[in-house]
Amino acid sequence: MENNIKLIVLENFKEVGEKVDRELQRIQKKKKSYLTKICNNRFSNGEGKVRIEESVRHQDLFILSDIGNYDTAYPLHGRVHYMSPDEHFQDIKRVISATSGRSDHITLIMPLLYQSRQHKRKGRESLDCAVALQELKSLGVDDIVTFDAHDPNVANAIPNLPFENFYPTHIILENLLEREELENLLVVSPDMGAMERSRYYAELLGCDVGVFYKRRDLSKVVNGKNPIVDHIYMGADVKDKNILVVDDMIASGGSILEVASELKKRGAKKVYLVVTFSLFTDGIESFQKAYEEGLFDRLYSTNLSYVPEEIKTLEWYREVDCSNFIARIIDTLHKGESIAILQNGTKEILAKIQRKLDL
Repeated sequence: MENNIKLIVLENFKEVGEKVDRELQRIQKKKKSYLTKICNNRFSNGEGKVRIEESVRHQDLFILSDIGNYDTAYPLHGRVHYMSPDEHFQDIKRVISATSGRSDHITLIMPLLYQSRQHKRKGRESLDCAVALQELKSLGVDDIVTFDAHDPNVANAIPNLPFENFYPTHIILENLLEREELENLLVVSPDMGAMERSRYYAELLGCDVGVFYKRRDLSKVVNGKNPIVDHIYMGADVKDKNILVVDDMIASGGSILEVASELKKRGAKKVYLVVTFSLFTDGIESFQKAYEEGLFDRLYSTNLSYVPEEIKTLEWYREVDCSNFIARIIDTLHKGESIAILQNGTKEILAKIQRKLDL
């Protein structure tokens, strides 16, 4: 097949996008970059404009964007304005529009799915994730790639558009196996919603699984949510066990730290927090304090969404690089091969676990 791959990496994903480019060159044994230059300008009132600097006619185009990057900024009315997910998503649509339908195929790689937590509605609420996916389809996107979607069933909003939801589970576990001694292990889900993900980790590691039930005060609403009044644990005894607490994302982090605290009260030995996305919406002070108090030992998270450099250097934080994984996905999709082996990596990680046990 003719190699006609083009990568458009938005500024919000530049560091990882450049790694993906290098990995893709290595996989395809090419020495020429696949990156396509674009010009993303702003008018003085903040309205945007995108221009693609080279032809993408008849190309297999991959657009990469991190809508969660809160460090991307531009000047607005004499002040520094940091971009929101809404603005990042608007820039994605501008890039697609700038192609003018000339590409043979457009794949959008959006690791943190836009509005993924607003995937369903109650009463008079907006249905943002479904609306966004339908917008992308109407603009001419042929394939959407995301990671650890909050609810993969949102793909039902676009039944005729390929929606590939990948999990970095095996890559995270590989890092854990290399860096930690995972003996006498128990996987714990911080809530019922993360139970399926936790069971998958437990099955790969051949250990038991437990879960916390969040009892909420339904008579109150604080910051848009019913406050948690109690964590009720169900599962195997955690005493003297090494614990993996597994979830899709950390927002403020209050809930997962409460779970870590409850596990320590019950006699857990080491507590590892494992998430795909670390947003740290309330900063890291609570995590630093919890670490110093011995409530958890490490936090493993991917580079699929922005994390400040100063956090990456902290003793308790471990970044899991997924650039090779993204490059393999691009290569596989471009060649039209089956993505089944990439969707969970079960075979790979089981082999690595066995090698670890044999040592």
